[in-house]
Amino acid sequence: MLRRLYDRTMALAGHRHAERALGVVSFAESSFFPIPPDVILAPMVLAQRSKAWRFALICTLTSVAGAVLGYLIGYLLFESVGQAILDIYGLREDFAAAAARYNELGWVMVLLAGITPIPFKVITITSGVTAMNVVSFILSAIVARGIRFYAVTAIIYWFGPKTLAIVEKRLGLFTVLFCVLLVGGFVLMRYIL
Repeated sequence: MLRRLYDRTMALAGHRHAERALGVVSFAESSFFPIPPDVILAPMVLAQRSKAWRFALICTLTSVAGAVLGYLIGYLLFESVGQAILDIYGLREDFAAAAARYNELGWVMVLLAGITPIPFKVITITSGVTAMNVVSFILSAIVARGIRFYAVTAIIYWFGPKTLAIVEKRLGLFTVLFCVLLVGGFVLMRYIL
């Protein structure tokens, strides 16, 4: 099953609509979709090395746009639904204090989640819920996502075929490692927030 999924991803990387797919996945992952764009970005860089930096830029820009959507989801849903829930449980004051603590270092949270396997959508939505300064949020998202996607692109670009051979040989191991990092990111978020 992993091999088929891997082969389909590699085939998508060379497709004429690959850039559009990369942008859609990158946008969606920042606000609601569970699969990171790296799984499409890496094969695309391998398939078309001459466009590597263009792919990194597409990933970065669409990811930041998706992060803004995540922020708006948190901000708008909190205003319409979240406040009422806090009032029912008498937690409005507690939430205000927690939001202030989050926003003191919110830019650090955006940077960490944007670079690491911590689910970025959790931070984008949380940033909206706490009404983090939007300029600080966007600037942190640009830096974090840029670092992440340009680093992935650089590694694949410079070590390309060697990296591909290693991944293909140990596909199961890399899948397990990715899942462990993803779950670890959720667990870490639970203790940080």
